Amino acid sequence: MIESLGEMEKIGEPVALTVKEEEDTKPTGMNTTIAGDGFYGNSGGKPQQQQQQVTQARSLPSRAAGGANIYPIEGLSPYQSKWTIKARVTNKSDIKTWHKATGEGKLFSVNLLDESGEIKATGFNDQCDLLYETLQEGSVYYISGCRVAFAKKQFSNLANDYELTFERDSVVEKAEDSDNVPQVRYNFSTVGDLQTIEKDSTIDIIAVLKEVHEVSQITSKTTSKPYDKRDLTIVDESGYSVRMTIWGKGAVTFDANPESIVAFKGVKVGDFGGRSLSLLSSGSMVVDPDIPEAHRLKGWYDSNGRTNNFASHSSMANAGSAGGQKESSKTIAQIRDEGLGLNEQPDYFTTKATVVYVKNENFAYPSCLSDGCSKKVVDVGDGWRCEKCNITHPKPEYRYIMQCSINDPFGQIYVSCFDDQARVILGISADQLMELAENDTNAKDKIFEDSICKTYNFRCRAKMDTFQDQQR
Repeated sequence: MIESLGEMEKIGEPVALTVKEEEDTKPTGMNTTIAGDGFYGNSGGKPQQQQQQVTQARSLPSRAAGGANIYPIEGLSPYQSKWTIKARVTNKSDIKTWHKATGEGKLFSVNLLDESGEIKATGFNDQCDLLYETLQEGSVYYISGCRVAFAKKQFSNLANDYELTFERDSVVEKAEDSDNVPQVRYNFSTVGDLQTIEKDSTIDIIAVLKEVHEVSQITSKTTSKPYDKRDLTIVDESGYSVRMTIWGKGAVTFDANPESIVAFKGVKVGDFGGRSLSLLSSGSMVVDPDIPEAHRLKGWYDSNGRTNNFASHSSMANAGSAGGQKESSKTIAQIRDEGLGLNEQPDYFTTKATVVYVKNENFAYPSCLSDGCSKKVVDVGDGWRCEKCNITHPKPEYRYIMQCSINDPFGQIYVSCFDDQARVILGISADQLMELAENDTNAKDKIFEDSICKTYNFRCRAKMDTFQDQQR
């Protein structure tokens, strides 16, 4: 049964569409070609004809250039079919080839950036030939007609759930106006942060270049091919140093001088020797970038960082493995409830806690300057005497032996921090702090005040000992 709805009421002022507007409103996949503005659909013709149309469309101005709405990268998903982004190429890979029993091919990829986010785009075979020279690092392009799919995280260091693939219908046009597109976006971690960052994470980091090692080669176990590598040592205000490895052409052509500021984007965190870093093939590095973080780091290094002693993360690898013990993560309440440290053998554990108090007296001792010796030395008038080495030094090296209180939501404990760990918490060496204690007590007190209310992952050893005939 069909019920009559009566006479239809006219709403508004309807206007007939022109032929051009009708063409614009056809759904995706209809057999139409709009050559005049650079956007086109599937012509349904022969492959050769389609390729000619694609090439022609690439050379024509796009709607984006005419002022059409630009879609933000962060809004891209497989559920949109018509979009145009305006983005800067921040990284372009070399062309890579593969040979398999099922066939062979080649590909390249670029990282694209706009104000909203970043996304990776890959071109295979014909698109690789067509677009590799067109897309240049640092330039801005209007891009549309790519396939959007879920990102393969093992091949990308970008924080985006999706990635693009250039296809036959993709359009790429260089944008002359690039002022409103950012150059690069960083999310910096510090070298000290590495103790709390999980292995295989991808990070950005900015640091002072302390040492540059010679290029060497290794042979891949999987491909048996040789790879060039160069190790760098980098440091920052956290008081830590770490080894950074760069690869391939970047390792061979690297020519930055020590004490330069280098910003790395797309760095993989490893655990070789405690913590190590490796620049991914999709990553990038910029020497002495003109950004606030670089200027601040340069100012710190020139004022006092150049004379600092830096701890390495190698001590982290040794702390948990001492005595063959396996460490586990505990709350402070669990540490007390389980009686950790009351056994015959030491207990090892990690805990995430906040520093709430640092004892600002008797925080360091004068130690021997001999390599491998950290014994306390005694002032004998004309020098500092080490009984172990049987040597008198003109001056000692001060080393931390610091007490602090740490809290989590479940309790509070006191911990002893030795030189490497105390340097992370206080931010300067014991020699520097002792000099402040003698010459500028206000500055010394400020150092201790600034160390409070910061949260760390602590790797601890709990052991019963005897002091002045009392167990503790």
